[in-house]
Amino acid sequence: MAERRPRPGETLSFDFTTPAPPPAVPAKEVPKAPEPTFVPEPEPDFRPAPSSERERAPESLPPVSVSVASTPAGVVPAPAAAKQEPKIFTVAQLGRVLGRALDRSFASAVWVEGEVSGARPAPSGHIYFSLKDEEEEATIDVVLYRASMTPRARTLIKDGARLRVRGKPTFWSPRGRLQFVGDRVEPTGKGALLEALEKLKAKLKEEGLFAPERKRPLPHEPRTIGVVTSSAGAVIHDICKVAFRRGGANILLAPAQVQGYGAAESIRKALRTLQRVPDVDVIIVGRGGGSQDDLLAFHDEQLVRDVAACRVPVVSAVGHEVDVTLVDFAADARAATPSQAAEMVVPDRLAQKRLLEERTMRLRRAMHARLAEDRVHATKLAKAFGDPRLLIASAQQRIDDRVARLSRIMNRRLATERDTVHRLSARLGAAHPRERIARDEAKLGELRGRLFEVTRRKLSARRAELGQLGGRLDAMSPLKVLARGYAIATRTSDGHAVRDAKEVNVGDRVNVRVARGAFEAEVTAVVPKKDQDE
Repeated sequence: MAERRPRPGETLSFDFTTPAPPPAVPAKEVPKAPEPTFVPEPEPDFRPAPSSERERAPESLPPVSVSVASTPAGVVPAPAAAKQEPKIFTVAQLGRVLGRALDRSFASAVWVEGEVSGARPAPSGHIYFSLKDEEEEATIDVVLYRASMTPRARTLIKDGARLRVRGKPTFWSPRGRLQFVGDRVEPTGKGALLEALEKLKAKLKEEGLFAPERKRPLPHEPRTIGVVTSSAGAVIHDICKVAFRRGGANILLAPAQVQGYGAAESIRKALRTLQRVPDVDVIIVGRGGGSQDDLLAFHDEQLVRDVAACRVPVVSAVGHEVDVTLVDFAADARAATPSQAAEMVVPDRLAQKRLLEERTMRLRRAMHARLAEDRVHATKLAKAFGDPRLLIASAQQRIDDRVARLSRIMNRRLATERDTVHRLSARLGAAHPRERIARDEAKLGELRGRLFEVTRRKLSARRAELGQLGGRLDAMSPLKVLARGYAIATRTSDGHAVRDAKEVNVGDRVNVRVARGAFEAEVTAVVPKKDQDE
């Protein structure tokens, strides 16, 4: 019988009970059945997730129905001789039973579609993520091993993408977790969350909230640094540690909820509180790493607008290097980690001191060297110049010489221009409009006479040619033929011209046209051409 695959929305139930004992029979006829034993099976090579993987809260399992073996038809069960001891499973045995039940129910691979959440590659090359149902509250962990994953599939797996994964569900005993081992990935579009975030990002970008010209520079020497994060997390401790190591700074914490329901409103409230403190010069908004679901508060539209409208520069330090939120685009600066954010806003006192000492020494050496060079240069100039009156006299002599040369050049240039003007005046007199008009009128009269003569000859030739054509046309006219005594006969019934005596019969009426007029006639006899020739 063909295996029936589960349909969407169908609840599967598995029978994990041992078979019921057979009916009691006399000891001589039926031997006592041995107790069931469990033979360890080789467990699948499922490598555990990285130690850095965040533990998820256990979800409620679907109800499991336990069925009791039915009694065969026609057999009356005998009363039990003794109360049967309940079977006790070890944890490993229960895991193997669950694994075998899943293998029997899903003998062939199935396709699962959902939205990717919490995608994270492992150092081994495997990828772990979760698939969420967009319509119901349902999630399943998925793992794709490196051996069954193509480079294209690796690029498709990202938070917010809607994917269709082929594989089988398995039970991983080391963690006691149900997971889906996939071997093929196909894209089906973007998830609802990713589409909503992209639309919101495009909307805010169009409004100019992410424009680079809106970014403000961070203060070099901030008096007080405001921090918006959780008071119980490691973020505030990392920021304080880095700040004190770099020379110290005034850190003002505005505690806020950074994950879960109401986190966005809590962050906005903390941000408004810090803005009311006059001494705050810069604000760090941060939290540790997590999945996209954990970072949803930092995609809130109102929070992004509050960060963009903050009166002081804001540094976004949300998650790790790969985590990007909308707050990162609206903030004046983005840090990969909260520790880097502290390094960006807190100046390093020791490094500043070393830099100041180094530049002071370099400036002192440069000034000494410059003074020495200026003394040597002044000495050389004093030796080269000598008496300044001789220099002035020599310069005046050069000026007089150049003035004389300039005067000669100008005189030659003026003479050349005068000759050019005389030549142009003579040419202009020869081209006076009156003389030009007289020459053109004489030429026009000659051309007019030639035109009249050519036209007259052409007309004479055309008249002679027209007369010849008219004579030829008149000679070929049917009226001329009729004038010589011929006639045209047409049948009265259809007006067809009679060309052969066989086309009419005795008694038919014909129209006869002659040179002057026409008349009707009746055929009294038909004489064929052959008889006529005879």
